[in-house]
Amino acid sequence: MELAYIPSPSRGVLYLGPIPLRGYAFCIIIGVFVAVWLGNKRWIARGGRSGTVADIAVWAVPFGLVGGRLYHVITDYELYFSDGRNWVDAFKVWQGGLGIWGAIALGAIGAWIGCRRRGIPLPAYADAVAPGIAFAQAIGRWGNWFNQELYGRPTHVPWALHITSSSDGRVPGYYHPTFLYESLWCIGVGFLVIWADRRFKLGHGRAFALYVAAYCVGRGWIEYMRVDDAHHILGLRLNDWTALLVFLLAVTYIVVSSRLRPGREAVVEPGAFDGTPEGASGGEAEGDGGSAEPGKKPEPEDAKREVPEAAESQETTETADTPETSTGEAESAKDEAGSAKKG
Repeated sequence: MELAYIPSPSRGVLYLGPIPLRGYAFCIIIGVFVAVWLGNKRWIARGGRSGTVADIAVWAVPFGLVGGRLYHVITDYELYFSDGRNWVDAFKVWQGGLGIWGAIALGAIGAWIGCRRRGIPLPAYADAVAPGIAFAQAIGRWGNWFNQELYGRPTHVPWALHITSSSDGRVPGYYHPTFLYESLWCIGVGFLVIWADRRFKLGHGRAFALYVAAYCVGRGWIEYMRVDDAHHILGLRLNDWTALLVFLLAVTYIVVSSRLRPGREAVVEPGAFDGTPEGASGGEAEGDGGSAEPGKKPEPEDAKREVPEAAESQETTETADTPETSTGEAESAKDEAGSAKKG
């Protein structure tokens, strides 16, 4: 008997009346909120508007969920379409089975659609949300703990995962908690991207590429420890080959883009600084240094000059007329006094 181990939950779902509350789904939802929250903060710091990340996530998240499920079903098709299996189970996402490779790929397409609708460069958006995605993966991996799935080889380490029930027919026992290893690795990847982005001012998609490359490194050795059924090519699991290929593509992108487009984007969202609507040039606000009141058209410069000139002219005229009028009145009074004397 193990003296220390990570216990598995007694159940992965709680019922609120007839409504099931599944731990796997909760982990995914919490991860999405964290990714959007952090992505929004980073987007604003880069010069974007608050709320833009959430608006685009409305497109990216559904696409990502569909893509993640498609990748899992395609690469493990025998779980749903072989003899004795029910193909309807392919739609039961709550039972687990989301491939991160498909989620990122199809989620990127959804993000691209959202960015096009707002006139935003996709690479800049990807850089802003990159560490948030890593943290979301770290949270989402705990869904595997609720489902007692995707664990590693048998072990006697103090942090071994105690599996009490297994849907794949394996004997309950103590195994490497690969879900925990990947969760911790993703947290490290998230902080790595944040640090590198501040240190090197990554732009044009390089922060996102760094996240992808760093995640692939960890996924490679974690995948090697897993014992769940998987397709093998030349002795390696399919996901190991996927991680290797994606890692090479990410590193290549970082090197090439650093030479072609160094630095970071100067503008990530039109009108974010001057408060003008999307697509507006903001030319009116530039004329007076951006001090014009919202919705009020600035007065032409000629009109501004005419008012002081007219006032100055009027003051000069009044000043010039005052002595003449006073002198004339004094002379009239003198003449009248002299006439009175003579009379």
